[in-house]
Amino acid sequence: MLSRILHQFKLSVLSINEVEDSHSSTVYKCALSNGEKIYLKIPYTKLKYQRELEAYEILEGRVSIPRMLDYWSGDEDCPGAFLLSELKGTPLTPKASPKIAFQVGVLHASMHQIQPSAMTELTGIKNEFPNWFKFIERQFYSFAEDAREVLDERLYKLAIEKFEMMKRQLPPPDGSSFVHMDFRPANIIVDDNEVAGVIDFESVRFGSTDIDFTKLYRDFLRFDFNLYHSYQEGYKGIRPLIDLEVVLPFYLFTDAFNSIGWCKRRGVEKHALFLEENIIRLKNILL
Repeated sequence: MLSRILHQFKLSVLSINEVEDSHSSTVYKCALSNGEKIYLKIPYTKLKYQRELEAYEILEGRVSIPRMLDYWSGDEDCPGAFLLSELKGTPLTPKASPKIAFQVGVLHASMHQIQPSAMTELTGIKNEFPNWFKFIERQFYSFAEDAREVLDERLYKLAIEKFEMMKRQLPPPDGSSFVHMDFRPANIIVDDNEVAGVIDFESVRFGSTDIDFTKLYRDFLRFDFNLYHSYQEGYKGIRPLIDLEVVLPFYLFTDAFNSIGWCKRRGVEKHALFLEENIIRLKNILL
């Protein structure tokens, strides 16, 4: 398939290396014979391909993202592929400066400013906001089928009870906004103490911003109050910020539980470390 896609895009490649830490696509970094570096991205499903394609159309000129150089809609054997420019830099880390955290807040809020448009017909990106809590419930119970096979019965039952209790206590959702759904440090590129942009849009929706802080907090914001404060200041310069202390506990809990189901679905041996991390997180929340 890779050879066919390279031929499809008429690429003259010197070297090609698979990018790790990509969970919903196969991604290759390619060095071309003209010295240029580009990324070749092959989503796992046609729906993920369609979401990514529509996200680039929506975000272009509004949020810093790679340039889409070309795309192929695929065939019966391949869901499609993208040719993307390189965002120079490296993924965000907890060692970033408050200045970077501020810029991440600006970037995130700029995405959340984008609302559904009646002028744009979408087939991949759904607007889940009108039935937001039904969407969250659907996601949770879908992953519950997988998580049940991994967790002991007592922990599983406690998780179901916790979900139903916490769900009833949530405030009205904030939106409708463009939400990334995987806004984590690996998808935020930083170059020379500046945020270069955001990548990976296979999971995007229009929905509530409430869910979109979870992975950033889990993997970045919780480690340093100064970074957390700077991020919030950057975000609030663009749009109002919800009360994170009210909604984060619920979404951190569902993220841990859903991630356990995700690991079972994708392979517990391949994702053993991530599975163990989330079982520990779930136990800390429930016990």
